[in-house]
Amino acid sequence: MISFNEALSRVIGVALPLGSESVSFEAASGRVLSEGVTARFAMPRTDVSAMDGYAVREADLKDIPFSLIIAGEAAAGTLPGQRLPERTAFRIFTGAPVPDGANRVIVQENAERAGDRVTFLRPHGPGRNIRAAGSDFAAGDLLVPAGIRLDWRALTTAAAADQGRISVWRQPCVVILATGDELAAPGQAMERPGAIPESVSPGIAAFVTAHGGRLLRSERLPDVPELLGAAAARALQEADLIIMIGGASVGDRDYSRSVFGEAPDYVFPKVAIKPGKPVWLARIGTRLVLGLPGNPTSALVTARLLLAPLLTGMSGGDAATAVVFEQGCCADPLPACGDRETFLRARMTERGLVLADSQDSGSQRSLAASDALIRRLPGAPAEPAGAPVSYIRF
Repeated sequence: MISFNEALSRVIGVALPLGSESVSFEAASGRVLSEGVTARFAMPRTDVSAMDGYAVREADLKDIPFSLIIAGEAAAGTLPGQRLPERTAFRIFTGAPVPDGANRVIVQENAERAGDRVTFLRPHGPGRNIRAAGSDFAAGDLLVPAGIRLDWRALTTAAAADQGRISVWRQPCVVILATGDELAAPGQAMERPGAIPESVSPGIAAFVTAHGGRLLRSERLPDVPELLGAAAARALQEADLIIMIGGASVGDRDYSRSVFGEAPDYVFPKVAIKPGKPVWLARIGTRLVLGLPGNPTSALVTARLLLAPLLTGMSGGDAATAVVFEQGCCADPLPACGDRETFLRARMTERGLVLADSQDSGSQRSLAASDALIRRLPGAPAEPAGAPVSYIRF
């Protein structure tokens, strides 16, 4: 059994990208760039108007009021290269190419049009209201560097480069296998005495998707070695990462480890944390298998601490950034910590972190309201309300 810090270090060591692929922008959301995105041309491509109004020459401006003949019109998408004759104006719209010869756009609120003439009635101010060619970026500029996860902001910038496809790290393909004779699909436990709703795999499936993985499927299986072995064999053929839920301890009916062979190549066999001690990680050939405890709280806590960096690194991100502890204070008294590093569920409030009503590893009621895990080191003494704590967002 190893410490949490050592387990996290080993996870970061094996959480490596799986190779890159080229995708369309429609398929790029949430993916991590394996190559930076560079601009094919400058933006704007030519001088363009920043406002709706009238393009004029500085030399033609007079004391207000004065008027000019309207010689033409330019809208966004108009081909550049039109020329503004002297002592005239162009009606122009935001984003339109500025005609050659014009060096100012007077906003329409300061002008009044009558037929083919425009009269400027109010002072135009110092602004030229023209966005110069290349003022945003130049051809060949790096707009989004490699390693960035493409959220809605990064996608907007990347699309401005006018690249039809972009290179991203491949998403890890994941299969979830939940084990236990007592488990039933949500909505069906009432129909069978002794059954309980299998509540962990829906949460872990959502967790996988949120952290860059691609869920192939989630299976619910009884504690039958032959069925578990067959499901494990299928998963090893298809997935980069197999997540086993339950059966991780050493009981007579805990088969999650044995279905992968007598001596798995462990990254770690268990971790000295509470909750979640039975969590394990192993290599099976080129695949990784993560075993999560069957108790809902244990499973989700260990997922936040160890599955998050694993998926982040495998999908091309920086695994270390997935586990960042912050400093705060606990509004409740803290109990003494035992011999294992302990993570207490809590929720963030204006007065500090408030402990969940129950810290039992099987408790589910408080999970939805808990958005922080308070980190308690082995042997830490009891603390009064208001004590400083280290925590991670849950």
